[in-house]
Amino acid sequence: MKQNNQALGIHSPANPAPKEFTDPKAAVDHLIALYATASECLCSAFSKALSEGAPAQRIRAFYPEIRITTTSYAQVDSRLSFGHVSEPGTYATTITRPDLFRYYLKQQLGLLMHNHNVPVCIQVSDTPIPVHFAVANNPALVVPHEGAANFTLRDYFDVPDLSTTNDDIVNGLSQPDAMGTQPLAPFTAQRIDYSLARLAHYTATDPEHFQNHVLFTNYQFYVSEFEGYARRMLADPDSGYTSFVSSGNVEITQADAEIETPKQLPQMPSYHLKKADGSGITLVNIGVGPSNAKTATDHIAVLRPHAWLMVGHCAGLRNSQRLGDFVLAHAYLREDAVLDADLPAWVPIPALAEIQIALEQAVASETQHEGYELKRVMRTGTVASFDNRNWELREHTGPVQRLSQSRAIALDMESATIAANGFRFRVPYGTLLCVSDKPLHGELKLPGMASDFYKSQVAQHLMIGIRAMEKLAKMPLERLQSRKLRSFDETAFL
Repeated sequence: MKQNNQALGIHSPANPAPKEFTDPKAAVDHLIALYATASECLCSAFSKALSEGAPAQRIRAFYPEIRITTTSYAQVDSRLSFGHVSEPGTYATTITRPDLFRYYLKQQLGLLMHNHNVPVCIQVSDTPIPVHFAVANNPALVVPHEGAANFTLRDYFDVPDLSTTNDDIVNGLSQPDAMGTQPLAPFTAQRIDYSLARLAHYTATDPEHFQNHVLFTNYQFYVSEFEGYARRMLADPDSGYTSFVSSGNVEITQADAEIETPKQLPQMPSYHLKKADGSGITLVNIGVGPSNAKTATDHIAVLRPHAWLMVGHCAGLRNSQRLGDFVLAHAYLREDAVLDADLPAWVPIPALAEIQIALEQAVASETQHEGYELKRVMRTGTVASFDNRNWELREHTGPVQRLSQSRAIALDMESATIAANGFRFRVPYGTLLCVSDKPLHGELKLPGMASDFYKSQVAQHLMIGIRAMEKLAKMPLERLQSRKLRSFDETAFL
């Protein structure tokens, strides 16, 4: 490859020979070294071009790649939903930011080596790294807009290629390449880099702050409660939490430290109560609507979180419900429209036992109700998600009939989208909502009611979500990752 690049007048870093590994740590260390060499080459050349003008030749560096070939079927624990390939063959994936994904890669490679008893090959791929993604890791560099530099960027550096940045693998549409090589992981390096850049833009926090357990909410009221809990945890030396990161990458390690609120919040502010091993909790305020819900989960999915939960407000649809009651979703009616092209509405979104149990136990713990008494404050059933916030102003017969036929007990705009994208991306998901209005029964969400309601219910609702996540964090990932999320032909990597 290096000889071909030289012949074409392209400058690339040295291309070391492929290397086989039987130790996952050593393999990841080599990935980190290969990526660092490629990234530094691009950053150095780009910085020089900005100050001195167009390079003398094209500059190109490549993502590292993991490749495995097996000639036999793996004999694996049938309970394990990942960590092995389904049949003999060659499998490969490009890798970006191996430093960020160190723990994930070590786990995935370790399972692969153990289950197939073969080494993995680490080498330089033939997929160029777009210069935008390389310099994104260097705060001193910014790619100027087209025409702002004194040379044409595309003539000298590779740029993002949307024709190869897609969700074909997770959507089950990918095909083996010309050599018969099949995908090893659910996302390519370019797809991951694209989402890492979008995450920083939408949430105003760097991807490395995100934790393995993600709570989504649709109200800013939850943020102050989350910060209060974080400060209590930082004051407790035995909590296991190490720091709290607010929107804008403001990080504190002391309970009484001040946080300067950004003058302008991003579209989806994110807050992170961190643990050293990444098993802490992230809270994302996605705002209102299925579009935001899809956008957030599209990008957070590349971080391979262990679970995500929706803890928001909803309209209660049954007369027996009261304001402040909780709704645990066991099924979803999707009328969000935003995912139909990726996951048709006829695809069932199953409830995941591990998530449901953790949420129910957390509700029981926080409300002090158990067994049959729990029904006083919580209902289980179908949650419907509509893309029209003011659906109740339209003709009622159609929507109400569909809601009744589906046995829906609650309605919102985000939960089904988050659950469906969890299903699509193989991220364990769940929903616990709080009834804030009952439009079918004349109890509308009005300003005075909302203020009193939020003050009394937000703290308890958030704590239920946190307690559920803390329960899930104690569960081995092999047990949490349900086989319900895996299709016929799956990638070995989670």
